[in-house]
Amino acid sequence: MKTITSQLAVATALSFAVAATPALAQSEADNESTPDLPVNSSILTISNSIVVSAEGLEELDFIAGQDALEVEEILQNLDGQIGEVLDKLPGVSATSFAPGASRPILRGQDGERVRILIDGLGTADVASTSADHATTIDPLTVERIEVLRGPTALLFGSQALGGVVNVIDRRIPTEVPENGIRVDAITAFDTASDLRSGGASLDVGLGEMFVFHVDGSYRETNDLEIPGFQLTEELRADLLADAAEEEAEGELEEAAELREAAAQEDFLPNSATETYTVNGGIGVILGDSTFGASVGYYDTFYGIVGNPEGGHHGEEGEEGEEEEGEEEAETVSIGLEQWRFDFKGDIALGGGFADRLKIRAGYSDYTHTEFEGTEIGTVFDTETFEARAELIQTGGGVIGAQFTSRDFEAVGEEAFVAPNDTIQFAVFTVQEFDLGFAQLETAGRYENVDVESETVGVDRNFNLFSGAVSLVGELEEERGRVGLTVSRSERAPAGEELFANGPHIATQSFEIGDPNLGTEEAWGVEAFIRLAQGDATVNFAAYFQTFSDYIFLNPTGEEEDDLPVFEFLQSGAEFFGFEADANIPLVEADSYTLTADLRASYVEAKLSGDLSGPVPRIPPLSLLGALEADIDAFNIRGEIQHAGGQESVVEFETPTDSFTFVNLYLTWRPLQNNQNLSLQLAGENLFDTTGRRHSSFTKDFVPLAGRNIRASARLSF
Repeated sequence: MKTITSQLAVATALSFAVAATPALAQSEADNESTPDLPVNSSILTISNSIVVSAEGLEELDFIAGQDALEVEEILQNLDGQIGEVLDKLPGVSATSFAPGASRPILRGQDGERVRILIDGLGTADVASTSADHATTIDPLTVERIEVLRGPTALLFGSQALGGVVNVIDRRIPTEVPENGIRVDAITAFDTASDLRSGGASLDVGLGEMFVFHVDGSYRETNDLEIPGFQLTEELRADLLADAAEEEAEGELEEAAELREAAAQEDFLPNSATETYTVNGGIGVILGDSTFGASVGYYDTFYGIVGNPEGGHHGEEGEEGEEEEGEEEAETVSIGLEQWRFDFKGDIALGGGFADRLKIRAGYSDYTHTEFEGTEIGTVFDTETFEARAELIQTGGGVIGAQFTSRDFEAVGEEAFVAPNDTIQFAVFTVQEFDLGFAQLETAGRYENVDVESETVGVDRNFNLFSGAVSLVGELEEERGRVGLTVSRSERAPAGEELFANGPHIATQSFEIGDPNLGTEEAWGVEAFIRLAQGDATVNFAAYFQTFSDYIFLNPTGEEEDDLPVFEFLQSGAEFFGFEADANIPLVEADSYTLTADLRASYVEAKLSGDLSGPVPRIPPLSLLGALEADIDAFNIRGEIQHAGGQESVVEFETPTDSFTFVNLYLTWRPLQNNQNLSLQLAGENLFDTTGRRHSSFTKDFVPLAGRNIRASARLSF
């Protein structure tokens, strides 16, 4: 099956090239001029503004995989968690641990290899510590989301080895509204989760120098509706077999509970969520320079869907022990809150060697509590300070420095990670050189990471060196670009990977770290081509990445405290994959247009050496095909979204069946002279198909939502 999947992936890649050729040829015949690479409504191709920390670069080609979602696309894919919002982009999947917790996965990498940023700085939460931890971002108040896949560790830190998701909002305003005031509002309701949500922001200018900003959001959902049974057929069969054994032993009550769990259908118990945010900021405009600061508060409470076959089971025997087991069987929920303070400066230097100096700094105080029933199980406290400065060179290029300090503490009977402090300091640069026949890009980064845990008595220090070289050529008549990148990246093990040692209540696992883990090193080769003719675009990137001492969480098959044991190990690993998208106009008339949107991505990952075999939880082949029509004030988009099956699994990991969702979106802009009012009706998973993401730890008992009808509205003036 693995060979068949690989052949299907290659065939898909070739089909993109074949399908796009006639459309590009037709566009060439219809258009005498050949403009620069355009931005289409679904996927944003490379542009100056996509990389916030590299404004001094004309292009940034050593990161070949780049996409962005603007407000309209965020509204179309609206969800409470950032991973679900981005899942349709090529090369992106989601952890889908629970409706209240889902982080993006880039090119099969997640956790400590994917950085989630807010305007260039980390979210400063503990979402990368475990898949059940939510990211402190509410998409309701987001203006733009940038996704960078590839060796982004060069710009944003060693934790960005797999890629970066950068969320842009306006909590620190940088310009005075055109009419002195700007209002944005959004609301949405759906049927699958009984969603009730709303968000609004206000910018007010005072003269030509000062701008005040305030925004807030609220989101509430009930238990998620699903198609059919909650559990996979295999898991249901196991529970029914256990019920038969209990019944044979005369334990009728236990047998009835097991049968009830196996019969659970139509909704996910304990999957409700509630989230609200408040942010305020001020911006100061001094000629060509801007300064600003903001304060924000994020609060969420969400349930963790339990595994009926796992969890905390008390030992049989003493009556007191049985009562303890009953207490441990309580539902698990998570409440978290974060206070965040940010500063931003963009200083015009007046030319010479450097044109601008950009400064960003942020402080976060984060608390995360895991409840077992009404009792507190574990409390995570994290204080984080991060700052970065970038010197934008006049002739093109960036020189920068970055500092991060993070104090992490977990308290409680099930605090599975020892308290630890991490300090990181880095310097980096990206430079461009025009060779005439091609453009040369070079990037380098040095980073020092110190991770210390006084509790364990361990202090580790790592010196990390990363670099990339990219050679890029223009196609004839500026019809596109083609390039090749070679990169080397290093990552230090995180405190959680070094010091974990205990039961984790929410993931229902016993995790064991290794304080002797070494530096993770990756070499990568990536080739890309970007074609554009008229309004038609085609992007394709293929990559190969080989790791030495790749860190991963491996199931041992053993149990500790009645929980499956997972341990952090290191091994060689190889990742191969591709991403492709094509946006092709099919019909262009005065009153309407019809466009085809095609996307595909595939990644194959395997361990090498003594631990040879597949890397756990790698997303399967992903395909998306859509037709989008613009007819006067209406936009109609129909999608077919397919996720392949995954049978390349490690021991104790279950395979996943393929599934296909059919989605339909209707957007209406009722005001002819104001396109900033839009009403949308969305139908997702219209045929109520069961879907389970292979990248999810909980896929066997947390399927994706069933048929969902969502109504939303957005207003800006």
